Amino acid sequence: MSFSPITGSAETTVHTSADGLRHGLVDMPTFDGTIPAYFAVPADAARPPLVLVVQEIFGLHEHVRDVCRRFAKQGYMAVAVELYQRQGDAASYTDMPLLIKDIVSKVSDEQVLADLDASVAWAKEQGADTARLGVTGFCWGGRLTWMYAAHNPDCKAGVAWYGKLATGHGPLQVQNPIDVAGKLHAPVLGLYGAKDTSIPLADVQSMEAALEQGSTEARASEIVVYPESGHAFYADYRPSYNAADAQDAWAKALSWFGRYLA
Repeated sequence: MSFSPITGSAETTVHTSADGLRHGLVDMPTFDGTIPAYFAVPADAARPPLVLVVQEIFGLHEHVRDVCRRFAKQGYMAVAVELYQRQGDAASYTDMPLLIKDIVSKVSDEQVLADLDASVAWAKEQGADTARLGVTGFCWGGRLTWMYAAHNPDCKAGVAWYGKLATGHGPLQVQNPIDVAGKLHAPVLGLYGAKDTSIPLADVQSMEAALEQGSTEARASEIVVYPESGHAFYADYRPSYNAADAQDAWAKALSWFGRYLA
């Protein structure tokens, strides 16, 4: 079976039904106009807690939208924003280095954090209880999960899936999670694979040490390392998928949000 890291075609791909949900693509207002966003929420929910879902490096594709529906099935409003909108169309790329060069390296953290703030404001207008705000992200979005938990004092919890800790993807990313670890406003659960060649275990250990010296929320953070998984072990549409670890990590993520966003 052919496989594109952008679109994916693995037999393990999960498709979550939208039955019982309100969901869809919207043009979301932000600081310089509008950008595309996808949301999912239980159809009959009254003031559900909000989870921001930060995309993988490949943009706002179907797997990210499916993750939003998974959270909505658990009672959350989930919102994912197309965070590369100004720089280009990630879905048109099949070459990872070229994608990073042409688009990802040109996306600043300041732009992303502002768009995430805008999505919180939009979700509040739609009825979400933004006093119960969580953030989660995968790969590129895993790094941004740590950054957002240090950025927004209203954030209550984060779950970062195999996000880089000591490096970014370009010169516009001047700080990284290890630099802001001590300043977290929300406890973050980090989910990592020991066989992830892009995130050395030494970086994970350094992050753990930085968290131990940080704020109350930093010290409440936890990192789980799965010995048999590599990068993107939750991405069910990719060969990197590890079903057992993905299911365990999902359960841990739901428990984490259940504890802090109840």
